[in-house]
Amino acid sequence: MSRIVTVGIDPPPSILDHRPPLVWMSTDRTLFGFGEAVRIDAGTGPDRFSRAAERFGAWLEGSDVDDEVSVPGSGPVAFCSFTFDARSQGSVLIVPQIVVGRNLDRWFVTTVDGADATPVFHPSGTGDMPVDRPRYAGASIPDLEWLEAVAAAVSAIDAGSADKVVLARDYAVWSKERFDPRRILEVLSGRFPDCFVFSVQGLMGASPELLVRVMDRNVESVALAGSARRSPDTAEDERIGKELLASDKDRREHDWAAASVGRVLGEVCERLFRDPEPTLLELANLRHLATRFRGRLSGHHSALELAGRLHPTGAVGGNPTNAALALIGSLERMDRGRYAAPIGWIDRHGDGEFAIALRCAEISGARARLFAGAGIVAGSLPEEELEETRLKLQAMLGALS
Repeated sequence: MSRIVTVGIDPPPSILDHRPPLVWMSTDRTLFGFGEAVRIDAGTGPDRFSRAAERFGAWLEGSDVDDEVSVPGSGPVAFCSFTFDARSQGSVLIVPQIVVGRNLDRWFVTTVDGADATPVFHPSGTGDMPVDRPRYAGASIPDLEWLEAVAAAVSAIDAGSADKVVLARDYAVWSKERFDPRRILEVLSGRFPDCFVFSVQGLMGASPELLVRVMDRNVESVALAGSARRSPDTAEDERIGKELLASDKDRREHDWAAASVGRVLGEVCERLFRDPEPTLLELANLRHLATRFRGRLSGHHSALELAGRLHPTGAVGGNPTNAALALIGSLERMDRGRYAAPIGWIDRHGDGEFAIALRCAEISGARARLFAGAGIVAGSLPEEELEETRLKLQAMLGALS
């Protein structure tokens, strides 16, 4: 039996100075995880989400929890990261030995089996790691062939095989020095303060897209699809935003993504509200069309369960789902790994937050593999879709520089 204890603490100094291996940072909540009390391999297949939930639940049943804070994220927490493709290995849940957390303005620390959290609150003395620029190391599919894949997707859409297909590409880089996780997370959180900044098992990024949040049977989600660049010129930037809102092509792409979220949440909610029209979600380098959902669950449905039900949304797969996934399998010619899949955390009550792992990279030492994708619909131009992926890649490239 594991003993889990959570106590309130004063706001600590920068926890990132200690390079925590597990990180979740959002506007309202922060979780930093150290060590591993439990690791759950979720395996493969469409049931990997339910399998992971069952194994986490079984561990919780044999645990003694003393939580004096009792807010979402306190007590035992599992950091979760799943693969996009059900056939791929790599889906994992990790319960840290120590979690330093924040819920709104309340800080706390959770320990498992008496783990000593004292070193976490003192300088590590490691200093800054040397920094070198990222250098291009190749891609699973060259740009020219990716353009051809987009053209093939448009032809399939014109022929009626699908309405929308999201095609992704990877971008491998290397450096003469090891990439510094602490610095990457600091850059991402500073540049994208409204995004979900995460680090789980070497996958790091800053995602703008909330897949699902569950807090005491209240559920939220944000569907993002349809993108446009930002401009430093205020008038030009405003013009681009208005064009995005008025774009028939981007609205069609967005509507299919929003419909996929609304369909799933409608099945589990006694009340569900959504934005009547898309709004603009604006980031440092891009803006997206966004539709927000808020509802009240009709029964107990955990954040992990709903993440599994929602994945893959129309924002990262396409529409209809099975037809889009078949085209992705034939045209992308790479394994997405955990890119464009649910990443987040869950507590013992089933509350939690999951983002879609976007604007991210798999980082291992001095090597990194970055990802970006674009939604393809009728009328999509391959050159414009390639440029969109280049803009999206800048988020991680800037953090690695």
